[in-house]
Amino acid sequence: MWKKIFCKTENKRETAKLNEISADLLPSHIAIIMDGNGRWAQKRGLPRKAGHKKGVDSLREIVKAACSINIKFLTVYAFSTENWKRPTAEVDFLMKLFSVYLDSEVEEMDKNNVRLKFVGCLTELSGELQSQIKKGEKKTADNTGLGLNIAVNYGARDEIVMAARNIAQRVLSRDIEIKDINEQLLDDSLYTAQQPPVDLLIRTSGDMRISNFLLWQCAYAELWFTEKNWPEFMPEDFLRAINDYQKRDRRFGGLEDK
Repeated sequence: MWKKIFCKTENKRETAKLNEISADLLPSHIAIIMDGNGRWAQKRGLPRKAGHKKGVDSLREIVKAACSINIKFLTVYAFSTENWKRPTAEVDFLMKLFSVYLDSEVEEMDKNNVRLKFVGCLTELSGELQSQIKKGEKKTADNTGLGLNIAVNYGARDEIVMAARNIAQRVLSRDIEIKDINEQLLDDSLYTAQQPPVDLLIRTSGDMRISNFLLWQCAYAELWFTEKNWPEFMPEDFLRAINDYQKRDRRFGGLEDK
């Protein structure tokens, strides 16, 4: 089965490794920090814009791969709250790229039963882009396959502060009492409400940090890093990460069963 989906393996040994994946032990929620577009471009003497364009191609292939093996949720870090510090021309290009991505990909997502959701402070985006996002989410809202979260203008600390403020307002309005505040209530107040916690966090391009991404949701996530830049990250790399995840001993603070 896996060989049919991921046919670009490097050699027979690699093919055998990929075939070790167990369909019964798949992570329910995978998060990816898609890092290294600019570095990929610079290594090739190309403008950073070329790296961002190539990164979209990688995202398309990884979404297909996630659909093919029935991953329930995939959250990708597309633009952080800190990315506004980048040069204006690059930020404008990225915003345009999000728009182009929606135009070109929503129909295909809908055909493949993908449910699209944007997470982050979307009110700071242009009105036109917000409208596109709403249309894409509405079109795919009833799909039952992969839940694809695209994090744009997202910061985990901002998300937690937002949740805390919303909960405080509910206390002030006497909708809830202080004693009602617990982990589940906070979880239900996040952008990813009603979704499982992250099981596997992947980061490309070699940096070993989580960069203010899904801090609450990744409390017990398995971390997987690769030196490959995001435009070089292929479906076989995605499956390799899952293979490694399935070999981890996940105790959630407890002891291994004897």
